[in-house]
Amino acid sequence: MTPAALAFPSEALGEHLEQPLFHRLNRAVELTEAGRALAPGAAEGFRTLATAWNAARRLQDNTTLTVTAGPALTAKWLAPRLYDFARSHSEIDLRFSATLRKMDLERDDVDVAIRFGISDNDDGFYSVPVRKEWLTPVMSPELAEQFPSPKSLTEAPLIYDDSISFLRPSCEWPTWFRAVGLGYTPVHGTHFSNADHAVDAAIAGVGVVLGRRSMISKAIAEGRLVAPFKIAIETKVRFRFLCLSGAETRPQIAAFRDWFVAEIEKAAYISDEFTIIPVEDIPLT
Repeated sequence: MTPAALAFPSEALGEHLEQPLFHRLNRAVELTEAGRALAPGAAEGFRTLATAWNAARRLQDNTTLTVTAGPALTAKWLAPRLYDFARSHSEIDLRFSATLRKMDLERDDVDVAIRFGISDNDDGFYSVPVRKEWLTPVMSPELAEQFPSPKSLTEAPLIYDDSISFLRPSCEWPTWFRAVGLGYTPVHGTHFSNADHAVDAAIAGVGVVLGRRSMISKAIAEGRLVAPFKIAIETKVRFRFLCLSGAETRPQIAAFRDWFVAEIEKAAYISDEFTIIPVEDIPLT
């Protein structure tokens, strides 16, 4: 609207309130006390209306799917597998937001969130938890020749994935060493804040990383990483597929959910190769 067109409803609103909303200055306007009182509620009302409008429009759209997932999962798990989904569902336009930011599925124009953590706060959402994550040491084939036993890892360059430091009980290197009967607490190592960067460093031969199943399964299958010790520690935390309650029946969301769960199960065979120890069963000393 032009300034002149905007002035008319503003003046009409002021007349309805029987007090002005703006002070007119030479080249600007400023809110009166009444305008300042009205502005926050009016802005919130327009935001609520916009949210409801977008929600109603999305119900008519069965061809667009917006998914948010963490950067590491997007890079190491989703992106390498998306070709199969896109080929099978060419009618769906996929959009991805690689972020760990907490999303508002009603306001942020996001259909599906894939998140890693405890599911205690999933009330109000349709939530599908998948297999628990486990971790095991992985390294390049060349490094595997230099460090042939769990004990030899006490001399190895270790890589830390700090993105899992929030897990309780802890699933870091000291926990794995206790699981194999070694009371060793590493002091030094290379730290990465993102899981995919830690895995890439291991692939490049920088060191040995305690890798999560979802982040390492493809690299193991391709021979770029090896997991020689076949002992893994399992956390209670897992990935979940989340959408608004009721939205799970929309065709594109249901198709992506079924594909996501099936792809997780495809990689389940790798678990059969390992002795998996729940982290809560590992002694603290």
